[in-house]
Amino acid sequence: QVQLVESGGGLVQAGGSLRLSCAASGRTFSSYDMGWFRQAPGKEREFVAAISWSGGSTYYADSVKGRFTISRDNAKNTVDLQMNSLKPEDTAVYYCAAQNRLKYSYVPTYSAEYRYWGQGTQVTVSS
Repeated sequence: QVQLVESGGGLVQAGGSLRLSCAASGRTFSSYDMGWFRQAPGKEREFVAAISWSGGSTYYADSVKGRFTISRDNAKNTVDLQMNSLKPEDTAVYYCAAQNRLKYSYVPTYSAEYRYWGQGTQVTVSS
């Protein structure tokens, strides 16, 4: 089991940057594929980015490709999301998620495929 705590959200102007961080408990962080999702008011939770257990593979939603970067540090049990060139439509609650790497033969990109979730951190981008 793993517990996840996100941090780094806040209010930023359009064009600005934020770095979200997700801290995981437990000694087996490197056993988990990790993902970032977001949910705006009145909308479904959507995939943002994912990274394999080793950090060797990364995946992005088309809407954030080229602007966001996901990374992880297995020694520190953290996964980060660097968000640049932020737009008002990036406003949402951002969630960190984890799934055991043995569950699927691929890195999951659907919310239903992730078992563990953080509590979320609010990101607001003003125009």
